[in-house]
Amino acid sequence: MTDRKQLIREALDCLVNSYAPYSGYNVAAAVLCSSGKIYTGVNVENASYPAGICAERNAISHAVACGEKEIEAIAIVGGANYSASDYCPPCGICRQVMREFCDPKKLAVIFARSETDYKEMTLEQLLPESFGPEMLGK
Repeated sequence: MTDRKQLIREALDCLVNSYAPYSGYNVAAAVLCSSGKIYTGVNVENASYPAGICAERNAISHAVACGEKEIEAIAIVGGANYSASDYCPPCGICRQVMREFCDPKKLAVIFARSETDYKEMTLEQLLPESFGPEMLGK
């Protein structure tokens, strides 16, 4: 896998682009695809709260829009005031979206405060007994 520090750095670098005027909680994500390419995304809030999107789903959507269909790792950073002050695990919806594009036993999910201060789990650990495409004959 690409260096974890590089993946975390990509997420940290785009944190400044987060749009969170309502919660003040900024999040950025970087997704490593099987092609070796990295795609980023940030949370984008909306005055109509349900219309917002999480950084993880934004990064995955960016990757899919560029033709990617398989992710190997994701780094997530977040906190108030554009800082990566918290370990920021993905929400339930983001976990399910990740599941669509990976092997949950292999996907590395990294929540980081810096390039050297991070936690890592597999998606299977974060979303046990998950429902995936293979259950629909895919």
